[in-house]
Amino acid sequence: MKNILVTIDFDGNEQILLDKATELAEKFQSKIWVLHIAAPNPDFVGYEVGPQHERDLRANELWDEHKKIQQYSAALKENGLNAEALLIQGATVKTIMEKANSLNINLIIAGYNDHSFLYNAIIGSVSKQIIQESKIPVLIVPLS
Repeated sequence: MKNILVTIDFDGNEQILLDKATELAEKFQSKIWVLHIAAPNPDFVGYEVGPQHERDLRANELWDEHKKIQQYSAALKENGLNAEALLIQGATVKTIMEKANSLNINLIIAGYNDHSFLYNAIIGSVSKQIIQESKIPVLIVPLS
């Protein structure tokens, strides 16, 4: 297992996923790819970009997310692990699967939060969609 992809969404449970990835990477001498999929720009999904302050707000949000994910990668490297951080804008599951294939990922690690029936009916579960679409083994880590 040479490449492990860890998907994080900044919900406060990132360390649980990173600890599991670290445990496996140490055993198999794997590289850890820490991936966050940011929401696409509004014009990507059919909306006007909006006023400058809205664009600035979005740019700052992306900058903060980029900084956080780089810090996670740096912490893994400080512990002697081979790690890279990626922040990509796009459709969550589709982008995860594309990156997993292009990086020759051997294992995808994703978290699972238990949500209400209504939430799952409207929003859906990213981890469930990953399982359904992936040809790569997936490790789902319970977060709640």
